[in-house]
Amino acid sequence: MTKFVLQRLLSALPTLLLVSAFVFTLVHLTPTDPVAQILGEGAPAADKDALRDQMGLSRPIFEQYIDWLGGAVTGDLGNSLYTSVPVSESISTGIGITLSLAIAGMALALLAGVPLGVLGALRPGTLADRLLTTVVALGLAVPSFWLGLLLVLVFAVNLGWLPVVGYTPITEDPGAWVTGMILPAIALGSHTAAVIARQTRSAMIDALESPYVTTLLARGIRKRKIVLRYAIKNAMVPVLAVIAIQMSVLVAASFVIERIFAVPGLGTMLIDSVVRADYPVLQGSIVLVAVIVLLVNLGADLLYGVINPKVRPQ
Repeated sequence: MTKFVLQRLLSALPTLLLVSAFVFTLVHLTPTDPVAQILGEGAPAADKDALRDQMGLSRPIFEQYIDWLGGAVTGDLGNSLYTSVPVSESISTGIGITLSLAIAGMALALLAGVPLGVLGALRPGTLADRLLTTVVALGLAVPSFWLGLLLVLVFAVNLGWLPVVGYTPITEDPGAWVTGMILPAIALGSHTAAVIARQTRSAMIDALESPYVTTLLARGIRKRKIVLRYAIKNAMVPVLAVIAIQMSVLVAASFVIERIFAVPGLGTMLIDSVVRADYPVLQGSIVLVAVIVLLVNLGADLLYGVINPKVRPQ
């Protein structure tokens, strides 16, 4: 297993290199000029050129990328063009908030999606199954940002049960942190819950129709024991692939949810850097998201081996 992990990490390096090169080039080709953003459009051309030379933006893109890559290997992602704060320091503050929101959304999605999917598989064609299909369809159809706005209107503005916007660090007030994360997590995890429920139902139906289930039933083993001990375990193998993909989707979708609920995570910082053309922050944030996606996929592959020994690397 250790050899497998090392192989996957090494194979991810070319992907990260290509992603970083593509993003670096694309970011520097955007029409927004950070020098004009800092000095203003009406600033003298000589002042703009001087500042551009000072920030190293007048050099060829390839040279800038090589310098950035050399620093990134050692953990130095450069400094913000506006605040001069190290990018690694800014990212370390925002990534924890974004990941906590994504994990909370995934936890709610699993708590809702897996039981609903199992229930629908155990009673296919019944009223409960039809209700599940309807709920799943609604969950897939409703956009997360629209649901977030609706939740704010109902539970925060009209009922006043939860805070409208804002974020309280868990180290300052755990209770306020939990209440502040409820609405963003629901808005973020609803679509994922529907996806997981649909996949779990399909995988469970296939598992319950397998020959080993028929054999166990013929031996007099209770169906509840078969479902809990064997069927769910086998059904989780394809569901894990969906969970890995959806976790990556949640990290990206959290950027929009953070904006709606004024959560100062990586998404808020990323959007601000796009508006201001803060190249180092934008580049470092996107590459970090790519690293998270690769790590999530690696974690899913490892869980495959834990759940199903047949897929373990030899």
